[in-house]
Amino acid sequence: MTTKQVYLLIVILCFSYTKINAQCNGLLSLCNKNYDKVAYLTSHNAFNSDEDNFLLPNQNFNITSQLNAGVRALMIDVYDVNGTPTVYHGFSALGSAPFLNYLTEIKSFLDNNPNEIVTIILECYTTAIQIENEINLSGLNNDLYTHDNNNWPTLQDMINTGTRFVVFSDQDDASSLQGWYHYLWDYAVETHYTSNSLSDFNCDFNRGDSTNSLFILNHFITDSTLGIGIESEAIIANSNPFFINRALQCYQEKTKFPNFITVDFYEKGNGLDVVNELNQISPTLNVKGNYYSKKLFIYPNPSNDFIQVLELQKKENYIIYNSLMHKICIGSISNNERIDIKNLTNGLYFLKLETGKFLKFIKE
Repeated sequence: MTTKQVYLLIVILCFSYTKINAQCNGLLSLCNKNYDKVAYLTSHNAFNSDEDNFLLPNQNFNITSQLNAGVRALMIDVYDVNGTPTVYHGFSALGSAPFLNYLTEIKSFLDNNPNEIVTIILECYTTAIQIENEINLSGLNNDLYTHDNNNWPTLQDMINTGTRFVVFSDQDDASSLQGWYHYLWDYAVETHYTSNSLSDFNCDFNRGDSTNSLFILNHFITDSTLGIGIESEAIIANSNPFFINRALQCYQEKTKFPNFITVDFYEKGNGLDVVNELNQISPTLNVKGNYYSKKLFIYPNPSNDFIQVLELQKKENYIIYNSLMHKICIGSISNNERIDIKNLTNGLYFLKLETGKFLKFIKE
């Protein structure tokens, strides 16, 4: 072999190594982390999108858009409609589509992004056999990961072995030959999924055993009457510092690393920032104490109808001043209450709390 050939071989090997280890779910730092030590932005009712013409959606954009934007786990409801696994939310009249359509989209994404891992979490009203048939038709059977109840592999191991598609289901009906069809509550624990307002959020466990290795942090607001997502509430819930404070609070309170950060309208707020910040924290860290100091802020800002003061720890009296520091109005407010500003003229204002804190906002 000539010197030139040796040099070329070295270049090819170095390029191949760099490509394989270029990144894992977007970051090189995640490659050596185990699957259960990584946070994943997760879309609640991922299929139920305005972009795919579903009525009363939980997401504005469809699954392909979600994956391209950084979502790495998808919650999907699957029903049996005349023998065909079909996705819809509650009522098929609001929109439905074959489950296979979405599996095909996931397959295309994985083929085009060889360093990414995608997880689906199924709310299932059909059988494991039917789910398997659809997976086989999509070609995703070649990408399936099967957990052997030992330690979860690193993301790099999953990439190297080509097992980059993880399936969880809330139905425990897999056969002994379907080890890839993981019964969700054997592996995960979740927070409650029925929050109707920001004040309903807490870190209490709901389904699943607290000793399970995976933690689902449900972080979405549902209309109490219609059972649908509320985009205006998602904008607030998904924004920092409120979002990251809740994630870290639950991490501290439960000493359990949040894996699946589950949201409606994923593009609103700071979901990816929260996931990225969590992924910079060592999940083996002793989580006593505060990681993120709570910071009061006004939302929305600017606004033309109402404002809220987020991260209040107790009810406080307030005074609103205009830009000339003339007193405009007084009142009291709690963390989840709104202040009506419709009657204010457009301009800059200051809200002073009884503790002395001044917050600036704009009426437009």
